[in-house]
Amino acid sequence: MAESRANSAILAPDGVAASRPEPVVNAAPRHPAFVRVTHWLSALAFLALLVSGLEIVLSHPRFYWGETGNVNTGTLFKIPVPSSRALVPTGYGYVLPDQNGWSRALHFQSAWLILVVGLVYFGLGVARGHFRRTLLPARSDLSPRVLARSVADHLRFRRPGEEEAWSYNVLQRLSYLVVLFVAFPLIIWTGLAMSPSFTSAFPHSVTLLGGRQSARTLHFFLTIFLTLFLLVHVFMVFFAGFRKRIGAMITGRVPQEKERA
Repeated sequence: MAESRANSAILAPDGVAASRPEPVVNAAPRHPAFVRVTHWLSALAFLALLVSGLEIVLSHPRFYWGETGNVNTGTLFKIPVPSSRALVPTGYGYVLPDQNGWSRALHFQSAWLILVVGLVYFGLGVARGHFRRTLLPARSDLSPRVLARSVADHLRFRRPGEEEAWSYNVLQRLSYLVVLFVAFPLIIWTGLAMSPSFTSAFPHSVTLLGGRQSARTLHFFLTIFLTLFLLVHVFMVFFAGFRKRIGAMITGRVPQEKERA
C-alpha cells in the first residue's frame, strides 16, 4: 500500500512530493441508464435488420414505384448484383444461396424489438426531460454564424476540446433529432406499409406513400441514410476518444483526471 502511494507521487527538486494526475470516475453519470440500455439494444437490432435486410434485397434486387412491380414490369432502378432467386433477371449466369427464410424471420423480430425499444426511449426521454436538456439546441446556436462555424469545424476535422467532446454541438443535436424523430419513424412506417396484414387494417398507411412498391423503395433509401449516419457516428466516436466514449455508454461514468498531492 505504501509502495503504491509512493509510486503515485513525483518528487520535486526540493524533495517535496508533487501532484500527479490520477484517473478517477466522475460521480455524475454522463448517460442515464435508460439511454445506455436502449442505445445498445437499438444498435443490436439495427445490425440484425441490416444483415437480414441485405439478404432480403438479394432475393429481388429490383425497385419500383407504385403499388405493383415484378420481373415483367419496368424498374425505377436495380442493383447490379446477382440474385438468390433464379427467376429474377440480373444479367448474371448464377444465383446466390437462398437465405430468404431466416432473414425475413430475423428482420421481423428485430423490427419489433427496435419499435418497442424506441417507444420506451421516447416515453422516458419525454418524462425525464432528456430531449429538452440534451438534444434541443439553444436558439442562439441556430444562428447562421454558429451553424457555419460548426460546419467549418467538421469539414476541417477539428478535434474538440475535453469539455466540447462531452457535449453535443449544434450539428450533432440537429442530426440526432432528424434521425430519432424523422428517419426512424419513417423507416418503421415504410416497413409496416409492406406488411399485408398491417395494411389491411390500416390501408391509408400504404396509400399515403404511393403504394407498396413505393414504400419498399423509400425503405431502401432510408436504410442507406441510417447506415451512413451510423458510420459517421462510429467515426466521430473514434475521433473524439473511443475508449472513454464507449466506457461512458456502458457504465454511464466518465473517467476524469484528478490532481493528487
